[in-house]
Amino acid sequence: MLKKARAVLPEKTLAFERFEPPVAETQLQGSKTILRNFEVICQKLRRDPATLSKYLSKELAVPATIDGSKLILHGKVFERVLNEKLSNFISAYVVCKECKRPDTKLVDGPHGIRTLVCEACGARAPAR
Repeated sequence: MLKKARAVLPEKTLAFERFEPPVAETQLQGSKTILRNFEVICQKLRRDPATLSKYLSKELAVPATIDGSKLILHGKVFERVLNEKLSNFISAYVVCKECKRPDTKLVDGPHGIRTLVCEACGARAPAR
């Protein structure tokens, strides 16, 4: 019976089956780029909108402002580039370095050092 039950179960394909990285939905408006689902991205990543906004602004070298649930980037940024930077943010500030799970939080330590603390395995790593 156990062999029959295991045969029916689907195989695991990825280690992150419950975490799907969010995809940026952008809209070009003149020389500005509007990230329409910015609030949804911040909620999925469990990060402060100001932190993500500051990261994207520095990485893309454009000023950014938060307007309600949207992020306005004052420059033309293509969706592919924005998704690539978002992926880099996830690997640096969201995913645990030890167990590769997204169950982390950022903690400000002494001397302004931010630490990534995993709630699943308890690992601590400095966030760059």
